[in-house]
Amino acid sequence: MTTDADAQLVERAKRGEVHAFEMLVVKYQRRIERLIGRFVRDSDLVADVAQETFIRAYRALPQFRGESAFYTWLYRIAVNTAKKTLADLKRDPVITESALACARQDDEETYRPERELSDGETPEAVLASREIAATVNKAIEALPDDLRQAILLREVEGLSYDEISEAMDCPIGTVRSRIFRAREAIAERLRPLLDTKKGQRW
Repeated sequence: MTTDADAQLVERAKRGEVHAFEMLVVKYQRRIERLIGRFVRDSDLVADVAQETFIRAYRALPQFRGESAFYTWLYRIAVNTAKKTLADLKRDPVITESALACARQDDEETYRPERELSDGETPEAVLASREIAATVNKAIEALPDDLRQAILLREVEGLSYDEISEAMDCPIGTVRSRIFRAREAIAERLRPLLDTKKGQRW
């Protein structure tokens, strides 16, 4: 249904209906910003890169043939735009959740309700959960670019193997291999925390 709706909006936008493209921007803006935020170290750049992504997408819309899902096509533009922006600024394109967590901790004095324990949570459980999350983030940070990109697209963005294959421009078998290797690397880091045996994940 989503693909059909996107295709209809794309066709309308191609015919000059700017509002149709604006609807696609509204639909995917937060998702694209979240995606870019995982590749761009400077959080101030995220909105700028997202805006440039949609500008480029609009200009390239006549070349979009619908051979892949609109979001997959938009994803490629977002990643390429982020890489170009960072190359121009001579910055490292890698970002991790741990870096974002550090930024959030800078305003620790500010009261936020979500910092309160919810029913049934203990300080020990919260601490263990944070430790596991930090370990996962470090494991993802340490992955080679191709493995990190594949696992983020699968586990965070929720793309199918076919969509990831299109987005990364590689065979589906390569996608499966990269995701498997990424999961194994993450599991290896988690074993000491979760007390799992080799051959098990989590």
